[in-house]
Amino acid sequence: MKTKALLRLLQAALALAAISAGSSALAFDVSDTQGRHYRLADLKGRWVVVNFWATWCVPCLQEIPEIAEFARTYPRVTVIGVAMDAENPAKVKQFAQKTGHDYPLVLADDAVEKQLGEPKALPTTRVYDPTGKVVYDRPGRVSVKALEEITKMARETKG
Repeated sequence: MKTKALLRLLQAALALAAISAGSSALAFDVSDTQGRHYRLADLKGRWVVVNFWATWCVPCLQEIPEIAEFARTYPRVTVIGVAMDAENPAKVKQFAQKTGHDYPLVLADDAVEKQLGEPKALPTTRVYDPTGKVVYDRPGRVSVKALEEITKMARETKG
């Protein structure tokens, strides 16, 4: 039993080290609530911001307007919100609309979590660079300024 626990801990540490080093991301192919597909392979050449949130998470709700503003200001950056509490899709969609979530919304389920992983805390933001590497994967609120800093190239591709 101790060996299995140690092995899991080692695997987690290696995964974290890979992310910290700018690892290649796991491929994902998810659909938003409008039926549009987002595949990491199709988004090469673009910055991609994936934000994990839930309706009960106060910091998540506080950052949604900031993320929406960033998405409107930098349309060449793909921004995707992932609602982790999607047991009631109609309620989540209504809630998202009320909070200003006007960028693509993905409702988490087993398939989405298998592809993107389940965040350790909420909110969590993951950013992929134009080559598809994870360059940022951290819990906590983000702001327009933080997203601009993370996606430095976005300022050069504004509009």
